[in-house]
Amino acid sequence: MSAALFAALEASWPPVSSEAAGPFRRRDGAGGGKRTSATVLEGAYSDAALDALGPDPLFQIRLGADADQDALDHALEARGYHIVDPTVLMTAPIDTIAEKPKPITLPTIWPPLAIHRRIWEAAQVGPARIAVMHRAADPKTAAIARIRDKPAGVGFVSVHEGIAMLHALYVEPPFRREGVGRDMVRGLAWWAEQNGAQTFALAVVAANAGARALYNDLGMSEVAAYHYREKTP
Repeated sequence: MSAALFAALEASWPPVSSEAAGPFRRRDGAGGGKRTSATVLEGAYSDAALDALGPDPLFQIRLGADADQDALDHALEARGYHIVDPTVLMTAPIDTIAEKPKPITLPTIWPPLAIHRRIWEAAQVGPARIAVMHRAADPKTAAIARIRDKPAGVGFVSVHEGIAMLHALYVEPPFRREGVGRDMVRGLAWWAEQNGAQTFALAVVAANAGARALYNDLGMSEVAAYHYREKTP
């Protein structure tokens, strides 16, 4: 399941391009964030392979996936790379979360409108990350929650081989603590279920206790984890 989740994570939030470098794959995210630009290990680890890779400031380590990932993690630590953004992957059977929303409260549309982009900008989801959404696997959609006839939040979902991956969920500050995030997750899961998904998934930074509590309350479980190793000058 872990391999399928990471495949869905990449398909739903993809780089512009990538290239093999021995057992590693280097990715060009074009400003789309660490998730699209970190180098990943896809084969057998060796110190020689890491040496041959040459300078690389950022790696994604898939924790506990296999001995090769663990070996890379230890090797990078020894070379002065520090941990950045520990993240967990969470999943649930989609039928345990999905709930059909009232159309007026959570309209879904693709491509995103100017109002989506305006709200996402407040969450530092700018043009480069919107471009990632355009590259993502189909089917996909953007949603905007409306409360009291005002835009209250946005989210994005892409489906890859039966796994719906949620990204860029953001609730406007005046509407927080009103259940908007919960309703958006349920509504987006319903849309994904109608578009062939059997599993609902997302990645959330481990330090975001509030978001993790929300997803746990919805019945989602933490099933995999990763962090980045970064070396700064």
